[in-house]
Amino acid sequence: MRCPSPPLPPVTSATAPLSSMNSLPDLGRLLPNPATGNPTVFHPTRLGYSSPTRKRAGGKSPMQIVDAQIHTWGTGLPSNLSHIQVTHFTPAEAIALMDEGGVDAAVIHPPGWDPNSTEMAFQAVRDYPNRFAIMGSLPLDQPESRDQIANWRAQPGMLGLRYTFLHEPARQKLADGEYDWLFAAAEKAGIPIATLATDSLAVLGRLAQRHPGLRLTIDHLGGRGGLTTLKDAEAMTHIPELLKLAKLPNVAVKATGAPGYSGEAYPFPKMHTYLRQIYDAFGPGRMFWGTDITKMPCSWRQCVTMFTDELPWLNQQDKALIMGDALCAWWGWNRAG
Repeated sequence: MRCPSPPLPPVTSATAPLSSMNSLPDLGRLLPNPATGNPTVFHPTRLGYSSPTRKRAGGKSPMQIVDAQIHTWGTGLPSNLSHIQVTHFTPAEAIALMDEGGVDAAVIHPPGWDPNSTEMAFQAVRDYPNRFAIMGSLPLDQPESRDQIANWRAQPGMLGLRYTFLHEPARQKLADGEYDWLFAAAEKAGIPIATLATDSLAVLGRLAQRHPGLRLTIDHLGGRGGLTTLKDAEAMTHIPELLKLAKLPNVAVKATGAPGYSGEAYPFPKMHTYLRQIYDAFGPGRMFWGTDITKMPCSWRQCVTMFTDELPWLNQQDKALIMGDALCAWWGWNRAG
């Protein structure tokens, strides 16, 4: 049974005016790296697709397609080997592929392997208005980070904070309460938090209960994303724990990277079962499409159509929410402003 999603306190900042967050909307070619010696080769038929015409129910206006997570970088090979091993994937390269794939906008999660990736993301926000926003991070072991949370969203394009708690010592510190201050401060400041924490879903549930005004997003269907080589059912053993969180109205799920969990070819049918379970539990207002495109085994366009064309149980209003409207409302991204 789907759990209700009553309105939460609005996310506040210059990025999202109060009026934009009072309720959800009414609608219910990765480019090859030219660096010499790069072993990766892309095939254009995998990468390039013409942009489709996307209409909302009634055909009144285009349905926005917003990718909940991508990484961009300008130097260095990704430390996570599930990413394409190229020394750069810039916002300009992303824009070209987004346009080909029919993706209107994307939220950049600056990766740690490029020390300049955060500034690159801010430049992307300036260069491509309303196409990019950012989920950033602050060092949790530095006391001065606590003083920066209150004004975090005052930075142009910054939507919130994102952390990974899969490995030690971060996982244990989360369990021990050493990061409780982060969730309390984010709730007070109206800062959404996204997290990759497969082994800590129960801990996140307790934090969400303790901080009902905090908008908490669970990454990658609750799984390990590119940090696992398991596929299909073996990669989804955490789903029962994830679904327990649906009763908490301040918890949402990023349905990012679904093709990467599949051992099948497009349209990755075994993954549809898990997407349906998440949809039934959380509803379209708390389920956000996205790719983590530099890890995906398929094109950006196929990541889109897996949801828009291959899930017959989604109606047009559901699609509008899942493909972008719900994410923008949840994270307070007023793309029209």
